[in-house]
Amino acid sequence: MPETKEAVPTVDHKPHAAFFRQSGWLMIANIVGGLMTLCVHPLSKKISDSEYSAFGVLLMVVACLPTIPFQMVFAQQTAQKLAIGRERQLAGMIRIAWLWTFIVWAVAATVVFVFRDQITNSWHLPSTMGLVVTLPLILASLWMPMFFGAVQGRQDFFWLGWAQMLSGIGRFVFAAFFVLVLGAGAAGMMTGALIGVVIGAVIGIWRTRDLWSAPAEPFDWKSLMRQIAPLLLGFAAFQFLFASDTMFTKAYFSGDAMKPYVAAGTLSRGLLWIILPLATVMFPKLVHAHAKAEKTNLFSVVILGAAVLGICGMIGLCVAGPIAIRIVYSAKDVPDTMALIPWYAGAMVPLGMANVMVNDLMARAKFQIVPFMVLLAIGYGVAMPYMLSHFPGRLQVPLQTYLPGASLRKKASQRP
Repeated sequence: MPETKEAVPTVDHKPHAAFFRQSGWLMIANIVGGLMTLCVHPLSKKISDSEYSAFGVLLMVVACLPTIPFQMVFAQQTAQKLAIGRERQLAGMIRIAWLWTFIVWAVAATVVFVFRDQITNSWHLPSTMGLVVTLPLILASLWMPMFFGAVQGRQDFFWLGWAQMLSGIGRFVFAAFFVLVLGAGAAGMMTGALIGVVIGAVIGIWRTRDLWSAPAEPFDWKSLMRQIAPLLLGFAAFQFLFASDTMFTKAYFSGDAMKPYVAAGTLSRGLLWIILPLATVMFPKLVHAHAKAEKTNLFSVVILGAAVLGICGMIGLCVAGPIAIRIVYSAKDVPDTMALIPWYAGAMVPLGMANVMVNDLMARAKFQIVPFMVLLAIGYGVAMPYMLSHFPGRLQVPLQTYLPGASLRKKASQRP
C-alpha cells in the first residue's frame, strides 16, 4: 500500500473558536511547564549556597541566548512558506540553520572547554562539571526554539503544548533525581535542565520531520535576510527588556538584598504564561493571512484578552503571592517579596500587551517599529546602570511604601 503522507495542520474554519481553544491549551501547557521549571528552585534547600549560586550563574548564561528571536523567525518563515507553497525552500533553510548553529556552537564550545579552568575560577564555580554540562545545554537551547518555531508556524499547537509541558516536567524530575538521590549540586540541576530541553527539542524535530527532510531548493538569501533581520532585532530587543533587569541589579546589590527581587521577578514573569500563548497562537495566523492578503480582526480580540488576563493575573498574584512565596522560597521571604510584587507584576501587564502588539506588526511585515525597539532597548541598557549607580535609593521607593525595614532598602542605604 502507498505510504500516506502526514497531513499538515490547517487553519480552522471557525477562526475565533479555534483561536480560544488553541490559546487555552497553550495556557495550560505554559502554566504546567512553567511550574515544573519553577519547582526546580526549591531544590536549593538541599544543596549549598555556593552550588545554588553556581546554578544561577550558569542558568543566566543560557537565558541570554536569543531563544525568542529564533523561535519567531522560524514561526514566521514556516507559516509564510506553507501559505505560498514554498515548502522546499523552507526545508533548505531549516537544514542550513541547523548545520550552522552546530558549527558556531562547536567552535565556541571548544574554546570554552580549553579555558574551562580559568572560567571556573573567574565565576567562582565549585567545579568545572556544571560548566561542561552547560555546553550541550546551550546547543539544545538553540535547537529547541528553532523547531518549536516550525511547529508554531505550521499551527501544530497541540504538540507545541505537549513539548512545553514535557520539557518542564523532564527538567524538574531529572533535576530532583540528581539532587535528592545522587546528591549532585549545580551540575545535577543543570543536567536536569539539559534533559528537559532535549526532550522538547526532540519532540519539535520529530513533529517537523516532513518539513526539514523534504527535498530542498535554492532561495534568495538577500530576500530572506530582509525578512528575518528585522524579526531577529525586534524580538531580541523585547527579550532584552524582558530579562535583563536582574543582570543589572545583581551588580549593585548583595545576594541577601537580591533574593526578594529575584523572587518577585520570577513570580511576576509567571503572568506571561497566560498572556504569551495568545500571541503564540495569533502570530502564525496573522502571517498566513498576510501572505494570502486575507483580512482578520484577530488582533483586537487578542489585545483585549491580554489586558483582561494580565490584570486578573496581577490581582491574583497580589492576593495569593504569600502562599506561592512560602512554597517556592520560605516564610521569611514573604514581606520583602510582597513589597515588590505589585510593582513588578504591574510592569508585566503592559509588557505582555506590548508583546502582542509587536507580534501583530511583525506578522504583517510592519518592520518600521524595529529601529525604535532597538533604540528603546539601548536606552534601557544605558539608563539601568546609570540609575543604579547614581540613585540607588530609587529601589527603596516601593519598599518604603509597603515595608520600611525591607532588605533592599537597607542594602541600598549602605552604598556611598
